[in-house]
Amino acid sequence: MKKVILLLSITVSASFSACAQDASKVTQPLGFEEYDPISTLKVEEHVVRRAKFPFIDVHNHQYQMPTQDLKALTAQMDSLNMGIMVNLSGRGWSQEWSEGTATLKGSLENIAKNQPKRIAVFTNLQFKGFGESDWSAKAVKQLEEDVKMGAKGLKIYKSLGFSGIKDDKGNRVAVSDPRLQPVWQKCGELGIPVLIHTADVPSFWDPMDRYNERWLELKTHPGRRRGANDPIPFDSLIAEQHHIFRKNPKTTFINAHMGWYPNNLKKLDSLMIAFPNMYVEIGAVIAELGRQPRTAKKFFNKYQDRVLFGKDSWVPSEYATYFRVLETEDEYFPYHKKYHAFWRMYGMGLSDEVLKKLYYKNALKIIPGLDKSQFPK
Repeated sequence: MKKVILLLSITVSASFSACAQDASKVTQPLGFEEYDPISTLKVEEHVVRRAKFPFIDVHNHQYQMPTQDLKALTAQMDSLNMGIMVNLSGRGWSQEWSEGTATLKGSLENIAKNQPKRIAVFTNLQFKGFGESDWSAKAVKQLEEDVKMGAKGLKIYKSLGFSGIKDDKGNRVAVSDPRLQPVWQKCGELGIPVLIHTADVPSFWDPMDRYNERWLELKTHPGRRRGANDPIPFDSLIAEQHHIFRKNPKTTFINAHMGWYPNNLKKLDSLMIAFPNMYVEIGAVIAELGRQPRTAKKFFNKYQDRVLFGKDSWVPSEYATYFRVLETEDEYFPYHKKYHAFWRMYGMGLSDEVLKKLYYKNALKIIPGLDKSQFPK
């Protein structure tokens, strides 16, 4: 009898244990990466796939433009109501001067032949031989020739300031390196803007722990993670950029990604006051604006003459998020990349007056030679 009771006890205990394990599997919380709930909130929705007004995208990259089918590209632009695309990668990625010139020339010839009113190109610096006695003079001369050829501005990649660009002695080239001063000065003399990308999201310099809201992005894109001094602290790198704004008041700078302060508009406001020659564009930071619609709207109203539309990566379907945040007053809608923003968006509901300046008027004001005929007065 004791053996039967013992066996029964073991069997019941095992059954309870199995049930507990099954229940545990059901009730265990999902990991952050897997959790993706469908909102039950019922509010008005206004999905905007086409901008209210024709717009100029001042921050785009097309790397095959010398041979690209521009009619197919402009068909995609038409679907978004994009009037003009600014391709910032005029010289491509090559650091060979002759190759860069050939790429720029090929792009401009393709545009002139097929879509002269719809696409503009910025040129780039090539840092091969930086530090040699003639580099600055060579760069200035090349810049003049590129503008004469048809380039509408200068784009500075984020590699400047990082360890990727070094001088002839192997040292990191600072954004504020005095050997670059003739370039900034020449841009002012030529009347062309400098669209400059410096640094990255400040959170990339922070510890990758549970307090870092960019944790998922750093996990999925580990190459974006930086140490506290890689290559220098964020604040120091940004200070180098601000130094050239301060030293070149007659040169117009377009600070890419709102200078990485879209999540601190009070700070950005102080910079707009300090640097009246600085404009900002919204490429890749709409998620920051969409989580603070009231504060962002106040900023856009205040600086409506100095904010430009930009997107950065060419993914046509993602423009809908930008249009919806800028144009509607929708609430609590998803962003298009979870690793950029796990939070929800809210529309700013900008006025037509502000939208027109953001979409095209400000760009027409500071980028020379763009066709104005396709835009409303």
